[in-house]
Amino acid sequence: MKPLPHAYSASAFGTPNSHMVSTLQNGCTLEVAPPENFDGPGDTWTPEEMLLASVANCLALTFKAIAKAGRLEWQEIHCHSEGVLDKVERHVKFSRIETTARLVITSEADRSKAQQLLEKTEANCFVSNSLDCDKQFHFEIETAD
Repeated sequence: MKPLPHAYSASAFGTPNSHMVSTLQNGCTLEVAPPENFDGPGDTWTPEEMLLASVANCLALTFKAIAKAGRLEWQEIHCHSEGVLDKVERHVKFSRIETTARLVITSEADRSKAQQLLEKTEANCFVSNSLDCDKQFHFEIETAD
């Protein structure tokens, strides 16, 4: 990892009759529209889903780095985030985000180590740490057969 601080940027562009297009510095683009709950089309990424995907991906990528440093052998991780958007003190915001990480390890002997590394991952997920809402994490550890 390069020394901190790191800087990131993204842009959004749209017209009255089009979806928004988010663009990264490297030129990658993503079409974005409101969710169906806000009268959107329901056929493309939404800002709400992008936020939840950021939490899930940050947790998974943080785990990969921590597992590598901890020399844990594992086969796969699947992170799933769900959020509740609500009115909180006159502002619409996410009131809760719940993330489940399902980890498949190669040996039952590594279960305790895997649990410790998942807990360390939760504490070090900087996207989650940046959010002001109730955050809950659940870990499921399975052994490959």
